[in-house]
Amino acid sequence: MADLRIDDVSMTFRLPNGGEVHALSNVSLTIRKGEIVSVLGPSGCGKTTLLNILAGFLAPTGGEVWLGNHTVRGPDRERGMVFQQGALFEWMSVRENVGFGPRMAGRPKAEIRRTVDHLLDTVGLSDFKEKAIYELSGGMQQRVALARCLANDPDVILMDEPLGALDALTREKMQGLVLDLWKETGKTVILITHSVEEALLLGERLIVMAPRPGRIHREYRLPFAEMGAGGDLRTVKRHPEFAAKREEILSMIWEMEEEIMGRAEAAE
Repeated sequence: MADLRIDDVSMTFRLPNGGEVHALSNVSLTIRKGEIVSVLGPSGCGKTTLLNILAGFLAPTGGEVWLGNHTVRGPDRERGMVFQQGALFEWMSVRENVGFGPRMAGRPKAEIRRTVDHLLDTVGLSDFKEKAIYELSGGMQQRVALARCLANDPDVILMDEPLGALDALTREKMQGLVLDLWKETGKTVILITHSVEEALLLGERLIVMAPRPGRIHREYRLPFAEMGAGGDLRTVKRHPEFAAKREEILSMIWEMEEEIMGRAEAAE
C-alpha cells in the first residue's frame, strides 16, 4: 500500500450551451496509507466528483492524483469503489458476486473459494452464499458490495454514500462493520457522506468541503473512529467532544447552505 496524494486538482464541466461549472478548485490533500478519511459538505461541493477522480472515472481538468509513485489514469483494481446502491449483478448469487473480480483476474478456483468464504464470514453472510441478490435486504446487499470490493484486495477503498439508503438501525450496524473492516484489513478508506454524525464516527480525519467551486474548507483530526472500532458506537456518540464537534460542524454546514440560498435568490 502507498500514500494517496491529491495535487492541486481542479475540475470544470463544460455545458452544451457553452457555459461552465467549476466543480473543484485547487484541491490538495495527502492521505496516508491505512487512514480512514470522511469527506463532508453541502450539496454541490464536489464530494462525489472528487471521489470519481480518485477512482479514475473522471480525468481532472487540472492537477494530478498520485498513488505511491504513479499517477491515476483510469480505473484500476488498486482502487475499489462501493456505491450508495450496491451495483451488484442481480443474475448472480452472493458467492458469484463476491468472486467476480478474482475470476476476471484469473485466480485459481480453490483460492477464489477460500477468499469468498472468508469475506462472507467476515461480513456475516456465510448462510447466504447461494442466495440471489434480490432475496437480500438493503443492508445485506451493502455487505455483499463491501465483500466484493475487498475480494479484489485494493489498496484504497472509495465509498460514495454507501450507507445513505439504509434505515437508522442497519446504518449504525454497518458503520461498526466499516470500522471493524478498516482495523482488520489496514486498508486506506475514503468515505463520502452527507451525515455529520457519520463523518465524525468514520473519520480519523474529517474533511469539510465548501461549494462553488468545491474546495477544502476545514480539516479535523478526530479520535472517534479509533474509539468506535470494536467498541460501542452509542457510547462514542455520547462523548462530550463528539457532541461539541457535531454542533460546530452542523453550524458550519448550515452557514454554507444559507450562503448558497442567498446567492440563488440574488441571481433571480
